[in-house]
Amino acid sequence: MSSLCYWLLLLLVHFSRSTSRATAGKVSAFIVFGDSTVDTGNNNFIPTIAKANFPPYGRDFNGGVATGRFSNGRLVTDFISEAFGLPSTLPAYLDPSYTIDQLAKGVSFASGATGLDDLTAKFTSVIPLGQQLEYFEEYKARLEAAKGESVASEIIAEAVYIFSIGTNDFILNYFTLPVRPVQYTPAEYVGYLVSLAEAAARDAYHLGARKFGLCGLPPFGCLPLSRTRNHREPGECNEEYNQLAMRFNAELQDAVTKLNGDLAGVLVVYVDIYSVLSDIVANPSDYG
Repeated sequence: MSSLCYWLLLLLVHFSRSTSRATAGKVSAFIVFGDSTVDTGNNNFIPTIAKANFPPYGRDFNGGVATGRFSNGRLVTDFISEAFGLPSTLPAYLDPSYTIDQLAKGVSFASGATGLDDLTAKFTSVIPLGQQLEYFEEYKARLEAAKGESVASEIIAEAVYIFSIGTNDFILNYFTLPVRPVQYTPAEYVGYLVSLAEAAARDAYHLGARKFGLCGLPPFGCLPLSRTRNHREPGECNEEYNQLAMRFNAELQDAVTKLNGDLAGVLVVYVDIYSVLSDIVANPSDYG
């Protein structure tokens, strides 16, 4: 099963057919927080070097246009939006060309190179997760002004929310900058990041969100940068990094269980990225 199909299957099953803990069979909008995996162009509108608005980015997008997506074409979240019967491309919140009526069906607040840890965002001058949540609060107010409080509340409650974030906290922060390694052991830093992810979900809940997907980390020890930095086995996956990703994912799953137990009327699911990308790395020919 491809990574895209896996995402679609998990989200559609949990959210479109949920009958017990969230509104059944109805998704009003698809709302996204995170990093470059889900940034549909917000970094185009902020002063940062972390941009994807030039070739070869976007070479397979409609018209071959680099939109600010860190991809050759659409992102997985674009395909998921389309699968929910929503727009086939998810707007970036900071793009002034979109109206609130267009944003009402879905929006990405994500920012490439950001992380759960504010220090990660500061390193490349991108949008921290806390600011993304502030934009979401602003978005909610804009919806209320445009559509009335009742309709806006319905959109917010029946939307699906995805958080895809965390890899940069290790790659661009912990294993690059000197600050966090002095303050935390690797295991402690994992716990710190998971606590931030849980807090962000709670903040979104208090703003009206009810249906969440929290994405785990990929095997980031197999990313090109990690392979390059692997001085013990040049060119190979860094298994120390992968072990941290697995530890993060295990603790995030515990946080998901806690959120489902603590918050009334919420449905939170864990989205497994690790096993899917591990299979792609191990069996690349199966994926073309």
